[in-house]
Amino acid sequence: MHVSALSNGILHKSFLLFASSRILTQNYQITKLLHSLPFSTVTIESNNLPPNKRFTSVGYKRGKQVQNIVDFKAKREGLNWDSFIAIGIFHILAIGALFTFSWANLAAFLFMWWFAGSLGIGLGYHRLLTHRGFKAPKWLEYFFTFCGTLALQAGAVKWVTTHRIHHAHTETDKDPHSPRNGTYWAHIGWIMRGTSQEHDDDTIRKYAPDLIKDPVIVFLSRWYWASAILAGIVLFLIGGFSMVLWGVFARTVFGWHMTWLVNSATHLWGTRRFETRDDSTNNALIAAVTWGEGWHNNHHAQPTSAKHGLAWYEFDINWMTIWLLQKVGLVTDVRVYNLGEQPSQLKRAA
Repeated sequence: MHVSALSNGILHKSFLLFASSRILTQNYQITKLLHSLPFSTVTIESNNLPPNKRFTSVGYKRGKQVQNIVDFKAKREGLNWDSFIAIGIFHILAIGALFTFSWANLAAFLFMWWFAGSLGIGLGYHRLLTHRGFKAPKWLEYFFTFCGTLALQAGAVKWVTTHRIHHAHTETDKDPHSPRNGTYWAHIGWIMRGTSQEHDDDTIRKYAPDLIKDPVIVFLSRWYWASAILAGIVLFLIGGFSMVLWGVFARTVFGWHMTWLVNSATHLWGTRRFETRDDSTNNALIAAVTWGEGWHNNHHAQPTSAKHGLAWYEFDINWMTIWLLQKVGLVTDVRVYNLGEQPSQLKRAA
């Protein structure tokens, strides 16, 4: 397929801009969180700031409105311009993909979405590296990690550190993306402002000591953005610039928003099977577009279970993939929680 010099230039510059940018998340400071009060309105005191330095946000706690007045450190710090520019470029080019539809481009989109979102984020970054819900040989662990880099959601070390912090401090002042500070904040605002994913060495050593001991994981994490360039080159050789638009830009933007919905929407809307200390819910729609990650209340109740869809009607493609890999002997020590068992009875899958 013939590609103009202008198109080549856009592609080259876009990748260079993204390579120099890192998808950051935000770190905010809240002095006091009174979410345990028995009434719906919760006030969080600011850190002795004048009124013009305070930020008011609205969230929901199990269907009840929660109003927070916080010391919004990131608001004073301003935008993360590298993240803002990179995300903006990707969104613009993703919109451009809509004008270059073909069945081949759609196939590239779907394949790359599964490759990065299911094998990479769901199985690799989340259920394997973060929660160690199963064991895999090192070559397969590295493969899943590489798939995860294609999602452009940061390297595995920072992603896992952020997610383990989320589980350790869900919907408190230390949670990187709590919806109690607003739906927009939980979805994308935490990426646009602050430094939640720019963890210092002590934090990484505390939350991801297993990962930083592995030089391959560290290497893949440091150069995570390079996989998108590699994918772009391969797709360009197969289907030209329009396939790059679909397989890299549109697919990445779609994958971002689907993952961010787990952070935002599944803590706001859905059903609750378990009375966890957080606001997590099970949301079938989000599970459908995240390969099973939307059964979020199940997951927060049993975070090390490799199986998130606990009932027969809770469709969980990521679990089906793990189950299949176990049957052929590629993964072992699969941890599974089954309904009807006591929480302490998390078992290895047979």
